Amino acid sequence: MRWIKPGARTDVFSAFSRTVPAMLMETALDYPEIREPVARLCAGFPGAYWRDLEAEAAYPEAFVQALTESGYLAALIPETFGGAGLPLRAAAVILETIHAAGCSAAACHAQMYTMGTLLRHGSPAQQAHYLPAIAKGELRLQAFGVTEPGSGSDTPSLRTRAVRDGGHYVVTGQKLWTSRALYSDLMLLLVRTTPVEDCKKRSDGLTVLLVDLREARGQGLEIRPIETMINHQTTEVFIDGLKVPVENVIGEPGKGFRYILDGMNAERILLSGEALGDGRWFIDRAVAYAKERVVFGRPIGQNQGIQFPLARARVRLDAADLMARHAAARFAAGEPCGPEANSAKLLTSEAAWEAAEACFQTFGGFAFAKDYDIERKWRECRLFQTAPISTNMVLAYIAQTVLGLPRGY
Repeated sequence: MRWIKPGARTDVFSAFSRTVPAMLMETALDYPEIREPVARLCAGFPGAYWRDLEAEAAYPEAFVQALTESGYLAALIPETFGGAGLPLRAAAVILETIHAAGCSAAACHAQMYTMGTLLRHGSPAQQAHYLPAIAKGELRLQAFGVTEPGSGSDTPSLRTRAVRDGGHYVVTGQKLWTSRALYSDLMLLLVRTTPVEDCKKRSDGLTVLLVDLREARGQGLEIRPIETMINHQTTEVFIDGLKVPVENVIGEPGKGFRYILDGMNAERILLSGEALGDGRWFIDRAVAYAKERVVFGRPIGQNQGIQFPLARARVRLDAADLMARHAAARFAAGEPCGPEANSAKLLTSEAAWEAAEACFQTFGGFAFAKDYDIERKWRECRLFQTAPISTNMVLAYIAQTVLGLPRGY
């Protein structure tokens, strides 16, 4: 890779991946050699770039291409397949830096965590065929078809069916909130291959298919954009008689739910990095403005009514950062990290929102002006408390899994 030489660091992690010293080291790593070049790249995409895209509901193609060519979207792909082979913490730093620079990784972040399903559970042939092309930017794996209108967070109740017919599965159903499907070459699709009544558990009988969207569109698959309060390029996908080759099954048929769950901790840790980056951006902007804005003969930053909310937001961001680092270290060490990953997602999303509110109050009326980018980032930041998992679902998980309270659903 042109931007980093990961060999020495990854060798350390390989040798001590299951030891406490390695976990502590991973927690402490800040990756300045990644932050600095990512920040320089993002400087070429200022607020006006993002405002213009939003006005046209357009995809940030130039930004995604720049990240791809620099190798950042291949950070988690092993070196043997053309990637950097970096740990999850490093990938989270990339996303954090993007958001701290005022940009948004939402247009491409899924390539980091959806790729993990293929990497950990795909066959050697699938990995050899797809991962090098993804690393080079020849293929984009940005779309993740799981949520449905009737299931929401109750994934096992999904109704999209895939029936085996010779060398193909014939798929019929619908997916919702499938972001970036219009700009992705490939899509991971979770379907039911065994009727739920024939399964011991509701989560059995689900299968992951790798769909080539270039071939599927117009051949039983239709993608329609959904207008939302942020330029997130989200869609709904309608599937009617789509044929997917049997060799495109990821892992074993019927075990797809556990494959999806396997990637959710990584997703939560990565998006925690984005939330942290947004929080840093809000505080930096607010502090700079509070020093410059003079009212009643003195800078507004001299007033405790401005100081205290920003100081409290900074403290909570730093605390949330520690939980996110801890979760990433446990993930890198191969240790269970569900409580930590979910806690990190909850804490960072709430800390970022507190920073957003403090920044909005600091700017006052000017926060509503689009040219300041505050209202755009404020809207974008709110999403973290809803997706990829809502705050209430995280609290239910902690209550039931960590505290041992009775399951409420």
